Amino acid sequence: MITPDVQLLYDTVAIPSFSTNEGEVAAMLSSAMTARGITSHIDSVGNVIGTIGQQGPHIVLLGHIDTAPGTIPVRIVDDILYGRGAVDAKGPFCAFIAAAGRLALQGSLGFRLTLIGAVEEEYATSRGAHYAARRYTPDACIIGEPSGVDRVTLGYKGRVLVDVRTLQSSAHSAGATSSAPEHCMAVWQRIQEYCATYNADKSRLFDQYLPSLRQIASGSDGLSDWATATIGIRLPAARPPWQLIADIGGFGDDATALLFRDVSAAWQSPRTDSAATAFGSAIRAHGMTPAMILKTGTADMNVVGPRWQCPIIAYGPGDSSLDHTPNEHIMVAEYTQAINVLTDALPRLAMRLGSYKV
Repeated sequence: MITPDVQLLYDTVAIPSFSTNEGEVAAMLSSAMTARGITSHIDSVGNVIGTIGQQGPHIVLLGHIDTAPGTIPVRIVDDILYGRGAVDAKGPFCAFIAAAGRLALQGSLGFRLTLIGAVEEEYATSRGAHYAARRYTPDACIIGEPSGVDRVTLGYKGRVLVDVRTLQSSAHSAGATSSAPEHCMAVWQRIQEYCATYNADKSRLFDQYLPSLRQIASGSDGLSDWATATIGIRLPAARPPWQLIADIGGFGDDATALLFRDVSAAWQSPRTDSAATAFGSAIRAHGMTPAMILKTGTADMNVVGPRWQCPIIAYGPGDSSLDHTPNEHIMVAEYTQAINVLTDALPRLAMRLGSYKV
């Protein structure tokens, strides 16, 4: 038998919501929140917003409702729910809604919750999170990303995307002139060497630069040759983006330009963070041993953390190694257990923030 909480996730995953096309799923989630006693609306950039509680500490539950491209048939087989977004990150956000709905049934909470289903996280703009960062000033924040039911994510690496563009006069391939693609590849090689030098004495991936060649293309009209490449670089907490940009900005040449975009610094909360300790206690209360982890990816934590400067962690059911894969799925039992942990952890967090007593 499918419970209402599992049905919520199934229905949410069944609605395609690739970045910039989140309207239908936002409307459905708004109705789902209202049905659970959560006041809800859709804001001016398309985020779906839910609120409960009238007084006390303010906790934001921030997830994203867009997904990476790709269609996966939605189905439940052997207590496993398959579908695009099941893990990244509709599973965590639906767990937020289910937990908030349970808390709403308790009546007067003594603390305030704001749920934000943000748009365009996968599109690399994080438009919804940037809007929320300017609009709210919470006392604590939980980011809805897959950590695993018994794990708490303390931080994410930063990111810089580098667009490399070469344009030059056409030349015969038998001549001495380097081709446009070769110019782009020379920049990629310099970036690889730069990162390898920095990483030489760093054993943890979280402390290293992690470069990746994301795209490359080339062409010619017979008079001019061109090539473009997009390089992604994950940043360690010890290196701000401006330092990387200053160091590699001159890696081009007369024909090759480097353009930097989607810049975000790494963020790491301490293990003593009140959100981390509250969730650790709740995980133990449900018979599990909590683990505190760091992720080599980037999330909306990188957007709101520096601005809000409040206790902040990421939590949610699911295996993040399945993000963006054709086999994306979530264990129904883990999803249900995460709802239980959230329902327990949020009052614990409010108590740690002060002016609220369990």
